[in-house]
Amino acid sequence: MKKSHNVMNQRRAGVLLHPTSLPCGEEHWQTFKTKSFGTLGKEAHNFIDWLSASGIRVWQMLPVGPTLEDMSPYQSLSTHAGNPDLISIEWLIEHQWVAKDDLKNEYDSASHLREDCATSFFQRMSSEQGAYLQDQLRHFCDEQSYWLDDFILYSALRENFDQQSWNQWPEELRKRNKSSLKKWSRKLETSLNRYKFEQFAFFSQWQSLRHYAKENFIELFGDIPIFVGHDSADVWANQSQFLLDEMGEPITVAGVPPDYFSETGQHWGNPHYHWENMQKDNFLWWRNRLRSQLQSFDILRIDHFRGFESYWAIPGHTHDARLGQWVKAPGEALLTACFSEWPDLPLVAENLGVITDEVEALRNQFNLPGMLVLQFAFDGNTKNPHLPQHHNMENVIYTGTHDNDTTKSWHENLDQSQQEIVRRYLLLSSIPMPWLLIEVALASTGCMSIIPMQDFLELDGAHRMNMPGTQGQNWQWTFRWEMVAPGLAEKIRTLIGQYDRL
Repeated sequence: MKKSHNVMNQRRAGVLLHPTSLPCGEEHWQTFKTKSFGTLGKEAHNFIDWLSASGIRVWQMLPVGPTLEDMSPYQSLSTHAGNPDLISIEWLIEHQWVAKDDLKNEYDSASHLREDCATSFFQRMSSEQGAYLQDQLRHFCDEQSYWLDDFILYSALRENFDQQSWNQWPEELRKRNKSSLKKWSRKLETSLNRYKFEQFAFFSQWQSLRHYAKENFIELFGDIPIFVGHDSADVWANQSQFLLDEMGEPITVAGVPPDYFSETGQHWGNPHYHWENMQKDNFLWWRNRLRSQLQSFDILRIDHFRGFESYWAIPGHTHDARLGQWVKAPGEALLTACFSEWPDLPLVAENLGVITDEVEALRNQFNLPGMLVLQFAFDGNTKNPHLPQHHNMENVIYTGTHDNDTTKSWHENLDQSQQEIVRRYLLLSSIPMPWLLIEVALASTGCMSIIPMQDFLELDGAHRMNMPGTQGQNWQWTFRWEMVAPGLAEKIRTLIGQYDRL
């Protein structure tokens, strides 16, 4: 049995906020959008300042890979790449990567803006002053070649074929004919350079932000979706690692059966892994995935951890999640391979939903912290594991997650009998929601408590990040600094100190 790692070696408090939800201080460069979103620029650094003043030591976020138009972080185009929409244009100008005079006043898309940024960047890099940037770019490309080469070619090809999924491309590209890939690489050289620039810019800004976080004693807590999107560089470049038919279509896809969030289950559409092939090289694909994430984060959450023990397999030809079945997965062998390479791998298991004794046995075998959510606690069942009396040090305690309603809205929408259960359990406290549940989370024996930013801001359900099983307005919430009440940082710091989490 693996010894416990240092994720839970001290009492700490954290916040849950995706970087896109940061205030946008670069509206000038987002005039083509109906709504502005956060970047890795000055506002991200300002947020770290606020976290430090609040006594918060962990910043948890959702996956930061490139997304499709619906902005879902859980259907990324790559498990390794960064989301170019998070790139701060102001940072590029400030660090003299891009000349402001090379850019227009307005753009019709982010892609066209980044095209001009890339052009300006490579012009500067070809000058005598750009020698240092040349060395940095060369080092980045060499170090990240195990995923970067495939990703930039995939991105350029996808753009060339009008954003069609890779399995709709000509057969020689779909099946990765080597001579065809070389021919298209020469043909799309300009696009390849742009996508290369975007990743270099993203990760340079990310490492700058991570360094600033470390200076302020704040750890970054990342999120790894257990499955990957079918339309992704990962599946295109590693087809033997997934259950696909001859045309590249998934044989079975991921989802979950009916649960708390959906009466008809959820159809995610991700292809399943070809676990037998993955075991042949001791899960190299997974180890490479973790290697990338450990370069960016101090702690990692495995989303849908139960899929390592068994996964819900829905036939690829249907969208009805109820037609799936549970299939065993080699989670023990996978985790053994990962912990053999990184003995102190800082993983947290998302163990919410339909969790069996076998799933918990696998989690406990590797001493992985799990998650407990207070919004799930008050159903009248005294054995409910989310109730505070059942918490232990090896759990991360949440008021709610990105899939939950805000705590204020959750409580307001409980019926009278449920509100009475909450009121009596919490000793008839007069502390208003959401602060009452925040204090319960901070007071918990769990070593780490994570509070969604919406709860700290006392926001209602209009500010929810995601509503599972729906489409439309998900993933679009952002906060503004005027939402932050005067003295809020001091109030949070006082509570964190009161519950021994400073």
